[in-house]
Amino acid sequence: MATVTLGGNAIHTNGELPKVGSKTPDFKLTNTDLGNVSLADFAGSKLVLNIFPSVDTGTCATSVREFNAKASQLENTKVLCISRDLPFAQKRFCGAEGLEKVVNLSDFNTGNFGKDYGLEITDGPLAGLHSRVVVIVDENGIVKYTEQVAEIANEPNYESALAAL
Repeated sequence: MATVTLGGNAIHTNGELPKVGSKTPDFKLTNTDLGNVSLADFAGSKLVLNIFPSVDTGTCATSVREFNAKASQLENTKVLCISRDLPFAQKRFCGAEGLEKVVNLSDFNTGNFGKDYGLEITDGPLAGLHSRVVVIVDENGIVKYTEQVAEIANEPNYESALAAL
């Protein structure tokens, strides 16, 4: 279990993030066209897993914009923005913002992604949502970097994450 804060108040996650150097856990998520997507669909690509509570919050929206601008320009790199938001909300947000270089994926159906990656919030007002996390995966499916953002309202360290690519 990890402890993070929301407005300075401690909240907890259900486990620990995948270890750097380990094989990336598989997942089954829903894309904005309501199709199922798994890790295998991105085989051979470097991945930025930009994980957050909801695209309808300022910090989450900023992280999607930042990774759209920065990471999506890198060769053989895909940015996966993952939350428990409904696929409709994810699609609406990216359409309104003109963000076309990120892949929005939803864990709304089962929440298993958050549980399997050890980042599901277990208490406090955001219980059941994902904590703010960045996971960098190389083209061989190995975890190269993780960041559990200590204060949910803060942005991740974009430069450190991108340097791991």
